[in-house]
Amino acid sequence: MIVNEDDLRASAAEVVRLGEAGASGVSAVIVAAFGDPGVGTLRRAIGIPVVGIGEASIFEAAADGRRFGIATTTPRLVRSIEAMVNKLSLGHWFSGVRVPEGDPIRLAADVSLQEEALAQAVRDCFAVDGAEAVVIGGGPLSAAARALRDRFGTAIIEPVPASVRRALRLMAAEI
Repeated sequence: MIVNEDDLRASAAEVVRLGEAGASGVSAVIVAAFGDPGVGTLRRAIGIPVVGIGEASIFEAAADGRRFGIATTTPRLVRSIEAMVNKLSLGHWFSGVRVPEGDPIRLAADVSLQEEALAQAVRDCFAVDGAEAVVIGGGPLSAAARALRDRFGTAIIEPVPASVRRALRLMAAEI
């Protein structure tokens, strides 16, 4: 689990190595780390669509000019998340990042605790920040994202399915 910016930067080279090694046998690559490490470099290196779960879910959340927030469990990645939103030129629709109290590793070890902590962050994104959609920011948060989507509806954006939809659109555009 990537919990800080140093780990995020360090993972980029391995993402690129793995992506380049496997690119010949696939039609697209999905980088399943919310900070999208290595995505730009990998895009330049291979000739197929490369999609990061962070950017895909952010694009989906902001579709049709929706105001969106991000709920995640990794406080030491907030700056990089905010930077990603700005790099995608979507800062004007962004209501901010909400992070529940607690160590992300401890929260990951207790699925029900993680879900409840994120549920409060989601409620705050909607009620306090005025978000119309909320991204659950993290690949390891997929189970919680599904459960929160069941609780809050389609305004919850799950990064992994969002990235699959984006990859399919990009592949179809190349045909």
